[in-house]
Amino acid sequence: MSTGDLFSRHAANPILTGEDWPYPVNAVFNPAAAIVDGTTVLVARVEDRRGISHLSVARSPDGVGDWTIDPVPLLAPDGSADEQWGFEDPRVVWVAELERWMITCTAYGPAGPAVFLAATEDFTSVERYGIIRRPEDKNAALLPDRIDGRWVLLHRPTTQFGGGHGEIALSSSDDLISWSARETVLSPRAGAWWDSLRIGLGPPPLRTEHGWLLVYHGVKQTVSGDIYRVGLALLDLEDPTRVLRRLPSWVLAPTAPYERTGDIPNVVFPCGLVHDEATGELHLYYGAADTSICLASGRLSDVLDALLAAP
Repeated sequence: MSTGDLFSRHAANPILTGEDWPYPVNAVFNPAAAIVDGTTVLVARVEDRRGISHLSVARSPDGVGDWTIDPVPLLAPDGSADEQWGFEDPRVVWVAELERWMITCTAYGPAGPAVFLAATEDFTSVERYGIIRRPEDKNAALLPDRIDGRWVLLHRPTTQFGGGHGEIALSSSDDLISWSARETVLSPRAGAWWDSLRIGLGPPPLRTEHGWLLVYHGVKQTVSGDIYRVGLALLDLEDPTRVLRRLPSWVLAPTAPYERTGDIPNVVFPCGLVHDEATGELHLYYGAADTSICLASGRLSDVLDALLAAP
């Protein structure tokens, strides 16, 4: 099996669009994903017709259709400067120690993007922790368990300020509020590679027997614009700064019409990953062209086999 065959698009794609929302919006995309009592819950980025984003919840019995969409946002800007332009690109992870789902997302204001943390028990209301990484920083997710007694956050300092070079970084914390200086985890590959311009974390990493499964987006700059594709890596369970394996080629690229045409063309941007332990299937939820929500599926065993054979 080639790496390009590891994930297959669902025939119903796009599974959610702005037309499905119970109030007028411009676009819905880049959703976090969770399974709650057998129901698939997506926390979607919803861009309204002003251009400002909030987070909204959609629920489905099978993760594909029959969606029920909450009539009010889960997390919307409160009027402060840090949130002036909204909330973007959520990731969700269940943290057993806290008995809560932890939501990381990007709060966007005039100072730039920042990492925002919130918690929820039922996806109907949230507890705001607030900004935990100041601008400019984004594409963040927590690991579900402490390592050596400390919480671990993967995130992506942006390239404009602060010395970032488009890499995925790691910081740790005792209290989920104050975070250590970043350590580099994974960097863009130099030259003509598909992930040469910058990379960013996709969904929260998935614990496997071989390491943390890291799904990430990689960007290549071309004369006709940036192209976003999806890649995979495997991180050490006890030291996530140690990269064990990294696939040379991408596993998902914008080739379908709904991925190549939209508000931002040629984008596949994953934020949600669900592992069905009973079947071994992985369900990857992603935004297509910053316009709609799509689903691609594969088998965890095939993904791990490919990674374990990689450099």
